[in-house]
Amino acid sequence: MRLSIVIGALLVALAGCNTVEGMGKDIQSGGQTIEGAAKSAQ
Repeated sequence: MRLSIVIGALLVALAGCNTVEGMGKDIQSGGQTIEGAAKSAQ
């Protein structure tokens, strides 16, 4: 019983890491888009 709870908690933690990583990539992509637009406007 306890083992299944621990495994479940680990799976949730790993899924959370993937979500944060994906969000970071989205933010980075948005920053690059803004940077490109700023360079084009010069």
